[in-house]
Amino acid sequence: MKRSTFLAAAAGVLLGAGSLSAQDAVHPDTAKWVPLFAENLSDASYPAGVWSFKDGVLTATKDECVWTKKKYANFTLDLEFRTEDGTNSGVIVYCTDTANWIPNSVEIQIADDHSAEWSKAPKTWQGGAIFGRLAAKKSTVKKPGEWNRMTITCRGQIIKVALNGEVVTEMDMKKWTDAKKNPDGSEIPAWLNRPLAEMATEGHIGLQGKHAGKPIYFRNLRLKADG
Repeated sequence: MKRSTFLAAAAGVLLGAGSLSAQDAVHPDTAKWVPLFAENLSDASYPAGVWSFKDGVLTATKDECVWTKKKYANFTLDLEFRTEDGTNSGVIVYCTDTANWIPNSVEIQIADDHSAEWSKAPKTWQGGAIFGRLAAKKSTVKKPGEWNRMTITCRGQIIKVALNGEVVTEMDMKKWTDAKKNPDGSEIPAWLNRPLAEMATEGHIGLQGKHAGKPIYFRNLRLKADG
């Protein structure tokens, strides 16, 4: 068999019925991973009465975050989220101060990129971006009401984000040495006043709640921590 014929056949096996899809190739098999949060949230820190699970779906009634009690350094987090019209939320990693988390963490943005508001926002404010710092390569966010899958891999200063079957963001924090300007010269929002290169690469993992009155829903939050 010619090499080209063999490669084509192998590709057909991988992408054929019952085999790995493009999304499966990007997002991991999480069957043996641990839940990020227990169903009763006993391992979480959050304001009483704000966050809760119902039928496996986690959501919030207010714009308050939920945090892991533990701190994590090298890890991969896989989850699904669903937006509604105008949703703006995020997944927060490396947080060293949950009471003042915005300048003391890294936020992977979740937004309804189809809405009038967020479709016109800066690209670093749209889904899959490292908020205020690095835009996603493209918008792969699904329409409100549909479930999205996101995988966030954190290895020291390297952060990678996959969204709905595509790697959309890859960051090396050590390149962000300025508190006011990104490496490409774009401005960093004033409230993100710490250079990422100087920030810790271990901290709490969090989820942003009902920001600006728009709900966010999460499910299948699974974590694999190294060590």
